[in-house]
Amino acid sequence: MKVTNKTHFGFETIDKTLKTKKVKNVFESVATKYDLMNSIMSGGLHKVWKKYYVKTLIAKKNSNILDLASGTGDICIELAKQNKGFKIFHTDINLKMLEEGQKKLIDHGIIISSLACDAEKLPFPSNHFDYVTMAFGLRNVTRKEKAIEEIYRVLSPGGKFVVLEFSKIWSPLSKVYENFSFNVLPKLGKFFAKDEKSYRYLVESIKVHPDQKKLKKMIEEAGFEKVNFKNISGGIVAIHQGYKF
Repeated sequence: MKVTNKTHFGFETIDKTLKTKKVKNVFESVATKYDLMNSIMSGGLHKVWKKYYVKTLIAKKNSNILDLASGTGDICIELAKQNKGFKIFHTDINLKMLEEGQKKLIDHGIIISSLACDAEKLPFPSNHFDYVTMAFGLRNVTRKEKAIEEIYRVLSPGGKFVVLEFSKIWSPLSKVYENFSFNVLPKLGKFFAKDEKSYRYLVESIKVHPDQKKLKKMIEEAGFEKVNFKNISGGIVAIHQGYKF
C-alpha cells in the first residue's frame, strides 16, 4: 500500500502535519456559534438525529462510556438523561469546544469529567470502555484509520462503537442538497457566525468523507465485527456500529 503524507482539508490537499492545527482553528472560530449554526443549517434536525443515535446505543446500566469529539456536549447530555448511572467522559481535541460544552452541561445540572484528547492517541488503558460514541467528529480526524484502531483498543471485549456522521445522500436528492450545502450554508455562516470560510470547509469535509460502504470497510479492517450502518434522512447522515469480541 502506498503511504502518503498528504490528506484532505476540505477540497484542499495539505500535509498531514498541518491538518490538526487547521481543524483546531476552524472550531475555535465557530465554537460560540456552533449550536446556533447547527440548528439553522439542519433546520433543527441535528437534535432529532442525536436523540435517535443515542437510543441506538442501547447501553446497559452503569456502563463506562467514552464520547469522542464531544464538542458542546449534546451526546453526553442525551446519555445522562437516561439516568442509568453511566460514567461518561466528555472529550474533544479542542479546548474552546470543551469549554462551551462544560457550560451547557452545567446548565443542565450534569457534572461529568471533561478531557482534552486526540482520538488518534487516546490517553486511556486498553479494554477500558463499554461503549465509545463519536458524533460528527470522525471526518475531521487526520488519520481516521488510526482513530478507529485506538477506539478498538480502549473498548472492552463485547464493547460497542457507534459513530454518527454525515454521509452520501440518496442520489435523487443530491443536486438539491449540494446546491444548498455549497451555495447557502457558507453564506449562513458568514451572516450568523461571521465566518464563511470555516463553514465552507465543513461543507467540503462532508463531501470528501468516506461514504457508508467505505467507512464500514474501515471499521471492519480495524477488527470490529457485526459492523453495519443505517441511513437517516435519505443518507444525509448515517449511523455505523461495530462490536469488539
